[in-house]
Amino acid sequence: MNFMRTAMLLAFMTALFMGVGYLIGGQSGMLIAFVVAAGMNFFSYWNSDRMVLSTYHAQEVDESNAPEFYATIRDLARNAGLPMPKVYIFDSPQPNAFATGRNPQNAAVAASTGLLRKLTPQEVAAVMAHELAHVENRDTLIMTITATFAGAISMLGNFAFLFGGRRDGNNGGFGIIGILVAMVVAPFAAMLVQMAISRTREYAADRRGAEICGNPLWLASALQKIAGEAAVVHNPDAERNPATAHMFIINPLSGERMDNLFSTHPNTENRIAALQQMSVPTQPRSTDAPQPDMPRRKSRSVPDSGWGRGGSQPPKGPWD
Repeated sequence: MNFMRTAMLLAFMTALFMGVGYLIGGQSGMLIAFVVAAGMNFFSYWNSDRMVLSTYHAQEVDESNAPEFYATIRDLARNAGLPMPKVYIFDSPQPNAFATGRNPQNAAVAASTGLLRKLTPQEVAAVMAHELAHVENRDTLIMTITATFAGAISMLGNFAFLFGGRRDGNNGGFGIIGILVAMVVAPFAAMLVQMAISRTREYAADRRGAEICGNPLWLASALQKIAGEAAVVHNPDAERNPATAHMFIINPLSGERMDNLFSTHPNTENRIAALQQMSVPTQPRSTDAPQPDMPRRKSRSVPDSGWGRGGSQPPKGPWD
């Protein structure tokens, strides 16, 4: 299903890319756009994750320079039955995180310095478990490719704005169309991202993330803190690349609170309420006949790494 969804999204974006190319340069422009789109389809499948990590200047870490954080990811991956992903840290005071990669065997997870500094170890584990849930559900491919294409479509709109108006004399109003395209394409690209990435994936990742880390209240607490910080702490890299906003656990662009049609993320309060409901123990039904034991999916809790004991801070690392 994810493969079909990805193929349909790529086909639609290619057609959109070619349509904008036609408006800018006629048939020649459409042909050029098709060649560029075909190259982007191939390139983004293999390299879009690297582009996103590069956009946020993320640095890969390991056991030698971030031992506690790396060990947390390793334990979570083991709980989820996933291969060990590459682990990155990017410098941003806003607490946030994202995952990327075309499949679980080539996945990467990234956390901001603000996340590691402002959240407890348990909350950090819950956030990264949510990101690993996206990896497990194979959401990362479509999320990353969508970000790459939407950004390219926005740049194409900017090109129309800069150069389309110079062709009025030869094409009878074609420059006006170019300017209109520039005005419409950029917001439409952002809308495309918002609609393409189903918000139900965030709910599914919340549920599975809570199972992986072992406590839904850890994730509920983390979401509340991150949402509050995101509303007041800016992420300049995200502001310059709004097409990547849907990749984060909480919208890094603003404190989005309305659960409307075009929101990249579900309402945070709704997500927290769903996680709190998960923590409520299920009352057994009262019946005369004994009920057989049903098998349950087990998920081990992540052991306390020692952060925060006695008021201590997370260990120093390359992000400090």
